[in-house]
Amino acid sequence: MSDKTILRYTSNQRTNHWLVAILFLMAGLSGLALFHPALFWLSNLFGGGPWTRILHPFMGVLMFLLFLGLVFRFWRANYFIANDRLWLRRIDRVMKNEEEGVPPIGKYNPGQKLLFWTLLLCMLVLLFSGLVIWRAYFSEYFGITAIRWAMLLHALAGFVLILSIIVHIYAGIWIKGSVSAMVHGRVSRAWARKHHELWYRQVTQDETRDEAPTRPITKKG
Repeated sequence: MSDKTILRYTSNQRTNHWLVAILFLMAGLSGLALFHPALFWLSNLFGGGPWTRILHPFMGVLMFLLFLGLVFRFWRANYFIANDRLWLRRIDRVMKNEEEGVPPIGKYNPGQKLLFWTLLLCMLVLLFSGLVIWRAYFSEYFGITAIRWAMLLHALAGFVLILSIIVHIYAGIWIKGSVSAMVHGRVSRAWARKHHELWYRQVTQDETRDEAPTRPITKKG
């Protein structure tokens, strides 16, 4: 059993993740093209200004819907537990890759959990503010003040989302094995034990329970 790898993400979960990543890149680039004239040249990636304005909101809505798939799959694993507070207090050791004395954590560390809820909040703000400023369908139902506030919130949420994704990418590269887990779906037992010990214990206990032979029921006498 010690040589086996551990399944961290199923093929459906990985596909969902990468589809969200692709749509984030497309929605982000198209959004930047519409944000400032200096970045309008990015609209050439989508066939010009008119097509960028048409495609951007549809890509944003589709990204949100696919992200909800990740939320429904992983929201329970992103609840904060008692060890998370202690982990955050000793994050300096984690940054130095000195994890002795750092409390064990579950499938996701507190930094990943904070990122998860930040992304969800940003996605919700982007969705509702985007609907308000979507000229083709909804903006006519709102006043100019509401539209201006929605544009401001949309830009701020987009900025926070982009920064959060940059942190997410950096952390995935920094913690060796994280990117491979999202590409191939499996991690080594040593990696799981080092970075997510509570999750490792849970998985191995489930495996032991599944592999335990069942004793036949016999009648005496």
